[in-house]
Amino acid sequence: MSMLEYRRFSSLEDALRFLSERPDAKIVAGGTDLVVQMRMGKLKPSTVADIRGIMELRGIRESDEGLEIGALTTIEEIRESSLVERLAPPLWEAAQEFATWQIRNMGTIGGNLCNASPAADTAPPLMVLGARVRTARLGGGRTIPIEEFFRGPGETILEKGELLTHVHIPRPGDSEGHAFQRLGRRVAHILSIVSAAAAVGVEDGRIGWVRVALGSVAPTPVRARTVERELTGKTPSRDLIKSASEKVLNDIKPISDVRASAEYRRAMSVVLVRRVLEKALRRAGA
Repeated sequence: MSMLEYRRFSSLEDALRFLSERPDAKIVAGGTDLVVQMRMGKLKPSTVADIRGIMELRGIRESDEGLEIGALTTIEEIRESSLVERLAPPLWEAAQEFATWQIRNMGTIGGNLCNASPAADTAPPLMVLGARVRTARLGGGRTIPIEEFFRGPGETILEKGELLTHVHIPRPGDSEGHAFQRLGRRVAHILSIVSAAAAVGVEDGRIGWVRVALGSVAPTPVRARTVERELTGKTPSRDLIKSASEKVLNDIKPISDVRASAEYRRAMSVVLVRRVLEKALRRAGA
C-alpha cells in the first residue's frame, strides 16, 4: 500500500469536522472491505479516517418506537442480541449465517450497508422491516428509508462529509411474520448467490400487507413489488404463494459472474421467495 495520512477519532463532532475539511477521506470502521481493496490496489486513498473509537455509534437499544442499532455495532453483536432476535428476526437470521467468526467480530452493520454491495446480507432484512438510516454531517443530518439508500454497486446516497450513524427498525406488530434465507456455495464463507427476506401482516385470515426483498440479483438490493402486489389482500394458499413467487422474475436483473450464472440466480430467486413467504406466513399464524 502507498503512504497515506491516517487519523483516528473518538468524537463524532471531531470526525465530522475533519470530513468537512477532507471530504475525499475514506472512512474505516471494521476494515473488512476497505483494507482488502487497498491491499489489492483497487483503492489508493490519500487519507483514511478511523471512526472505530466513536462509542456513541455503537450498541443496540430498544425504544417505544422499536430498535436502534449504532452503525459501528458488529455483526457478531447483532448475532448474539436477544433484542434483535425478538424485534428484527430476519436481521438476526442473516447474522447467523454471516461470514466467519473473525469477520463478524470486525465487520459492522454500517460498513455492510455503506459498502453497498448488491450481495449485502443485512440489506434485504432491513428493507422488509421498513428500516430507516440516520446520517450526520457538520451542521445537520437526515433520516432515509433504507430502500432509498442504495444507488448502485458500491454507491449510496451519502454525500461527501456525511456519515451513517444509526439504523432504526420499527417495532413489529402482533400479527407479523418474518423470514430470511440465503444461498451460497458454502454456508458462511462466501457472498450470497441469492438472498431473500419477507415480512407479512395477516388480517382476518388475509394477507394485509407484505414486503419481499432480495440481494445479489440486481445492481442494488431490491424489493419484489410485483410479488407483493400479487399477494396483498388475498387468502394465503400454497398455490397462491407458488404463482406469486414466480412473479419475482419481473423484479430482478441478475448477472452471471464467478459465483453463479444469471439463469441459476433467476431459478433460485423463485425458490427462495417461496420459502421465505411460506415461513413468514407460518410465523404470522396463517
